[in-house]
Amino acid sequence: MTPQNKRKPTRAERTAEAREKARRIREEQQKREKRNRLLVRWGVVVAAVAIVAVIALIVAQNIRGQIPDEGPTAANTNEYGGVVVGKNGKVLTNDQPGQIAMSDLPDETPKPEGDQPLVPPGVEESQGDEPVRVVLYEDFQCPVCKQFEETFGPQLEKLRNSGEITVEYRTISILDRASTSNYSSRSANAAMCVADESPGSYAEYVDKLYAEQPPEGGDGLSDDRLAELASEVGAADISQCMDENTFRPAVKIKTERASMYGVGATPTAFVDGKKWNGQQNPQFMEFVQKQLDKK
Repeated sequence: MTPQNKRKPTRAERTAEAREKARRIREEQQKREKRNRLLVRWGVVVAAVAIVAVIALIVAQNIRGQIPDEGPTAANTNEYGGVVVGKNGKVLTNDQPGQIAMSDLPDETPKPEGDQPLVPPGVEESQGDEPVRVVLYEDFQCPVCKQFEETFGPQLEKLRNSGEITVEYRTISILDRASTSNYSSRSANAAMCVADESPGSYAEYVDKLYAEQPPEGGDGLSDDRLAELASEVGAADISQCMDENTFRPAVKIKTERASMYGVGATPTAFVDGKKWNGQQNPQFMEFVQKQLDKK
């Protein structure tokens, strides 16, 4: 059939074709509108989440900013903010409460002397017949610290009870950003409250905080729960100490001091003045034994 003889569509066929074309256009338009509505909804959700995150960050920063740059130190902590634990969980630090201020810190970041690595003050080698000194910088929000304590804690406790080592806990708060309520600082303050009021319960309280460590990114344990855990290990009521943030300034200042001396991650460990490198020597107890063998 030549083009000239090709049959023309009837009016009914042209009408049906036009309707089909209109239907396809409507369907495409409906799909576009549906996609746009979904994009708008997801945009609102993402924006809301972002706003919540920003608000949480601002609140956390404001809380941190409200902590003074000076305040009291806890009884039974040394001048470096550490708690030294010996046989049967006995706290050997007997320093009396004092004051600490941000102005007590060096004006400039300390630098190593010669070829010696930079180490924080107070982690020097033990002398004579003194037990080997293990100094641990930890953060109660730190999951690696929890793993460290679960892996090596029982062995360290055995060496403590035999009198071969002492373990000094210098709890800092570098992971406040990992919670919405400055949990690192609050839990460190709680531990200082226990050291101040009930030093005999301190070592068990440290274990308790790691056993109930909250996941990162959330609110963390409440102050009431932190006080309950203290009661569960036989410590005196620390509720007022928690409510007043008594030792938060000291936690803030010793965290800053640790940072100045290169402690930017937890756990950071020193054994008789030697810094443990977990990547080069993951077996921490071998590192401890090496220092014991030198005695």
